[in-house]
Amino acid sequence: MQILLILTGIITLTLGMEHHHEDAKHLASKLTLPNLPSDHLIRYLNTFPKLKKQLPTNGTKNISTACWGHERGCSADARFQTPQCPGDHTGWARSKEAQINTFYQQADFGYIQEQLAELTPQCVPTYLGDSSLECTHYLRFCRGRNLLFDFRDLTQRTERIRYHMDVLSPGKLLGHCDLNRTRMAAEMDHIGSALQSWGPELRNFDVLPHPILESGLCDVVVNTPTFIMKIDATYNMYHHFCDFFNLYASLFVNQSHPAAFNTDVQILIWETYPYDSPFRDTFKAFSQRPVWTLSDVEGKRVCFRNVVLPLLPRMIFGLFYNTPIIQGCSNSGLFRAFSEFILHRLQIPYEPPRRKLRITYLSRRTKYRKVLNEDELLSRLEANEDYSVQRASYERLSFPDQLAITRNTDILIGMHGAGLTHLLFLPNWACIFELYNCEDPNCYKDLARLRGVRYRTWEQRELVYPQDEGHHPEGGAHAKFTNYSFDVEEFVHLVAEAAKDVRTHKEYPQEEPENPHKTQHTEL
Repeated sequence: MQILLILTGIITLTLGMEHHHEDAKHLASKLTLPNLPSDHLIRYLNTFPKLKKQLPTNGTKNISTACWGHERGCSADARFQTPQCPGDHTGWARSKEAQINTFYQQADFGYIQEQLAELTPQCVPTYLGDSSLECTHYLRFCRGRNLLFDFRDLTQRTERIRYHMDVLSPGKLLGHCDLNRTRMAAEMDHIGSALQSWGPELRNFDVLPHPILESGLCDVVVNTPTFIMKIDATYNMYHHFCDFFNLYASLFVNQSHPAAFNTDVQILIWETYPYDSPFRDTFKAFSQRPVWTLSDVEGKRVCFRNVVLPLLPRMIFGLFYNTPIIQGCSNSGLFRAFSEFILHRLQIPYEPPRRKLRITYLSRRTKYRKVLNEDELLSRLEANEDYSVQRASYERLSFPDQLAITRNTDILIGMHGAGLTHLLFLPNWACIFELYNCEDPNCYKDLARLRGVRYRTWEQRELVYPQDEGHHPEGGAHAKFTNYSFDVEEFVHLVAEAAKDVRTHKEYPQEEPENPHKTQHTEL
C-alpha cells in the first residue's frame, strides 16, 4: 500500500492526473519496488534506469536528476542533502569548498563513493557459477558469491563466541576462483580488533579445486542473500546503532542490483550468544526473516550463494563510532537518510508540531547520573504556556514506542548516556539538550552534528552540583558515576535558548492550532 501511495504521488505530481488510482495500481503490480520513503524511492529509480523505464515516460521527467550523492555524475544540487559548513575553515581546509568536500568524504555519501571506488576483486571467477570475492581497502566491506564457510569446528568450542578472531581456522573459508594471495595479504593492516576488519576471517580463505555447489561438500545451501555481521553491543543503544547504521551504509555499497533494499535477506550474527536486544525491532527494517547466530549453523558446512560482509562498527576512520568530523560542518545526508529509512520501515507515526513546543525529558532509572532536583526543573517548564512537557522512562517502553515519542519531539532533554542516541530520530528542526556531558563533551555533540539537529549542553560549571566526586568501579573519581542537581534558573534559560533554535530553523513547519483539551504534562 505504501508503494502504491508513493507511485500515486509521483504520477499525480508529474502528470497532473485526476483519476490515476488504477494506473498506479497497475504499475505497482508490474514493478517490484522496495518499501522506501518517496524521496528515497525517486533516487532508487534513478539508480536503476531499466526499472525506471517501466514507468510512464512523462511520469519520470521531474525525477531525472535526483541522486544520493555517491553516484558518478551526481551534481551537488541533485544530492540528497548538502552539508552545512558556516564555521571558519581556517587551519582545517584551504577553502570553503575543501571544507565541505572533506566533511562529505568523512561522513556523508562521499564515504560511500570512496568505498565503491575501492572495491577490488580478491578472488576472480573463471566460469559462470564460480565463486567470487571483492573487498574494499583493509577488508572493511566484502561481498562474495558461492562461498563455503566450514563451521564444523564450532561444536568443539567450550566458550561462547563474541569478538573472537579465530572463529575460522585456515582452510575453513573456501571458494572456487583465482585468489590473488598477494593482494589479500596487503589488506591485513587493520586486524588488531575483530570489529575493524574482515581480515581475521578472510586470512583463512583458500581455493577449492572444484566448483563449490558441485563439490558435494555443502551440508546447507543458503539461497537467500545473507549479511554476516560482527556487532558491537546489544544493550547499549549508542553502540548497537553503530551496527545498524553501518548495515544501512552497506546497502549502498552493495547496490549493484535492484534487490538491494529488499527485506528477503538473512542476517547472521557472528557470535554464539543468543541474540537479544531492546532494539531488536530495528532489524525488521532490514530483514523479514528471524536473525541467525553462529549457533544456528555450527557443525555444518554452509554454502552461501550471495554473502555480504558489511562495514564494521569500529573501523579506523569509520562511520559513526570513529568518524572524524572537520570543524564547522554538520548535516550528513547519509545520517538523515538512515533516520528516515528506519522510521519509515518501522512505520513510526508522525504528528506535525502545534503551537506549544513538545519537550521530552528522559528520566533515568539507573544508579548514576540521576537528576536529584528533576521534579523542580520540570515543574518550571510545565508552568510555561509555550511548552508541552512529558517525562519519559524509555527503558519501560518498547523501542517502537520510544521512537514514536522521539519522532514527535521538538526538544529532547537528558543526561549523558546512550539514550541520547535517540537524537538520530528527532525531526530535522529539533534540538537535543544534553543536560550535562559528564566531561565527555564530543560524543553526542558530534552525533548531533552528523544528524543535523541543534545541540545544547550545560555551560556554567559552577551552577551544576554533583552529589560527590564520583567513584569509578575500577577506582578513582569519575564524573559519570555520581548524581547531579542543577540551578533552576540556568536550566530554564538553556531550554529557552533551545526553543529559539527550534522555532528559527528553516524546516520548522507552520504551526497548527493547539488542542485546548490536550493535557499539558504526561508521565510515561
